[in-house]
Amino acid sequence: MAWNIGANDVANAMGTSVGSGALTLRQAVIIAAILEFAGAFFFGSHVSKTMQSGIINADFFSNDPRILVYGMLSALASAGIWLHIASYFGWPVSTTHSIVGAIVGFGAVVGGIDVVQWDHVGFIISSWILSPLLGGILGFYIFNLIRRKIFYALNPVESAKRLTPALVFIVVAILAIILIFEGLKNTRFHFNDFEKGSLVLLLALSGAVISYFLVKKISSSTELSLETHHDIDSHAEFLKVEKIFGYLQIMSACMMAFAHGANDVANAIGPLSAAVAILTTGLFAVDAPVPSWALALGGTGIVIGLASWGWRVIETIGKKITELTPTRGFAAEFGAATTIVLASSLGMPISTTHTLVGAVLGVGFARGLEAVNLTTTRDILISWVVTVPLGALLSVLLFYPIKAIFG
Repeated sequence: MAWNIGANDVANAMGTSVGSGALTLRQAVIIAAILEFAGAFFFGSHVSKTMQSGIINADFFSNDPRILVYGMLSALASAGIWLHIASYFGWPVSTTHSIVGAIVGFGAVVGGIDVVQWDHVGFIISSWILSPLLGGILGFYIFNLIRRKIFYALNPVESAKRLTPALVFIVVAILAIILIFEGLKNTRFHFNDFEKGSLVLLLALSGAVISYFLVKKISSSTELSLETHHDIDSHAEFLKVEKIFGYLQIMSACMMAFAHGANDVANAIGPLSAAVAILTTGLFAVDAPVPSWALALGGTGIVIGLASWGWRVIETIGKKITELTPTRGFAAEFGAATTIVLASSLGMPISTTHTLVGAVLGVGFARGLEAVNLTTTRDILISWVVTVPLGALLSVLLFYPIKAIFG
């Protein structure tokens, strides 16, 4: 499961950067490997409780907790198989939806329909529509804003230099909110809201100040006449703008990789931790701690999956949906990160994968319908729809052989 999270989901952080040329595939793999593992190992325990007990009511299995062990094992195997197939074809699917569908499948069949906490599942499924729609709208708007404020300015490089510190401030603030307000839960670091807010502000200001001095060194070219704007990519000024946004993309990709490792490793180790708690104590404890070795195992699996098969989904997001440049890739990542923060603050369910794909589509549609590969988009949408039911079906098919062998 962790191997396929690395193979499929890490493209959320690195796909647009590779597709735009801001990072080579090798650089993306090395950076993501370090940051994903760090996020998974140091902050990965905070979402495990949802995967352990937020989807099905574990009290139904109190008479025979080992049934829950077999169920969690079948859920991991089921989600891992489906993600393996999706990764092979380069389809970016939601790893969260995969494991949720798998847990729902065995829970409903073994414990009955009432075992499943359908309100939680309904919220998760609603993100199919909400995530890509919000990401797409924001990606569309942000790219149009960049195009209007920078590419259509008389001196694009000067406009980019003026806007960069503000953009860095916003991006660092958004990603710091994801990390500090969400990633620090249930860790040894405890801050009140004022301290968290101050830390976010400090990080954002630091990023803005550093970026100000860095872009100041870039020389500005002479002003262009408005007539030259019909052929943007042929001018050195626009190449300099793209270079500036390339650095912005790398920064946002690094922070997204860390946040992703912290959040999504729970899709692999949450069910594992629940099973381990039952096998070691004989009881199911909702507050069972996540073992350090499980965090390390999950982090290692993500890194191996990224290094071996990550290129498949990275290629889909980076090159097959629409043609990306650093400005377009930045707009997509910025839109996705903003959507994640807004959704989290409102308590809405969100899929990182769906959000980013929606943002990439939004950026593509900003350049016209012909700029989007509709065949690839259709295949991705179909893979999204079948993820939960297929995960549930595979889980049920695997549960009974597993129970027969180990029971």
